[in-house]
Amino acid sequence: MTIESPQSFVVREECQKAASQNGFRRILGEKAGWAAFSSTTAHGTIHLAASGPQGAWFLALDHPGVIQELNLPAAAVSGPCRARFAFDTLGALYTVLHRVYKLGVSLPDAPLREFERRIADLPRTTEAERLIVQRIGQDIFRDRLMDYWQGCCPLTGICDPALLRASHIIPWADCESDAERLDVHNGLLLSALWDAAFDRALVTFDDQGRPEFSPSLSEQARAELRWNSPIPLTDEHRRRLARHRERTRFQS
Repeated sequence: MTIESPQSFVVREECQKAASQNGFRRILGEKAGWAAFSSTTAHGTIHLAASGPQGAWFLALDHPGVIQELNLPAAAVSGPCRARFAFDTLGALYTVLHRVYKLGVSLPDAPLREFERRIADLPRTTEAERLIVQRIGQDIFRDRLMDYWQGCCPLTGICDPALLRASHIIPWADCESDAERLDVHNGLLLSALWDAAFDRALVTFDDQGRPEFSPSLSEQARAELRWNSPIPLTDEHRRRLARHRERTRFQS
């Protein structure tokens, strides 16, 4: 695969449009056919290139967490960053760029930085003041889980925001740091019924993302906890769920 260098007018315009429409609006310049962009809200820099006005289109990334989450085959093309990917169409590139942005605003330590910025000048002397700070953190956590899970419960496919809950795997009060509390890998975006069962350790998930039920959960309740597909998990999810499974086993 070859890169058009320097970029033609059409390729340059298409790259700028693709970046801008997916949250990367800061233009950082072009080098060897790769145009660089960044965002004021998402972590990391992206680079875009093309073989020509009809494609193929190329994306280069430097954020290791995003690269791991995308789990895409690498492209046999030289260029910047840790990994490069190829797309036959602009539509395919747009789809992945949208996911890259959502991951960039949700993966550590973006939620923590936002939390620290928003509470920097807030008092935390009284219990009421501490609860305000906690609520800010929980709101950020939910927003970032909505980004990470693309606004849908991965277990049931429910996408109605009013029916979705930000479920901590390790509970807020048990976390050792704010970084752990706000880490999206310490959370699942679950529909309300599943969240209630998960929060009370009546259900958990195995390493393949399949539900495991507590012996104390009734057959009727199990029948109502319907699901469509396993939850796609990372190793960071699995590490925390191992602790949650221990809680579930005690609910007998």
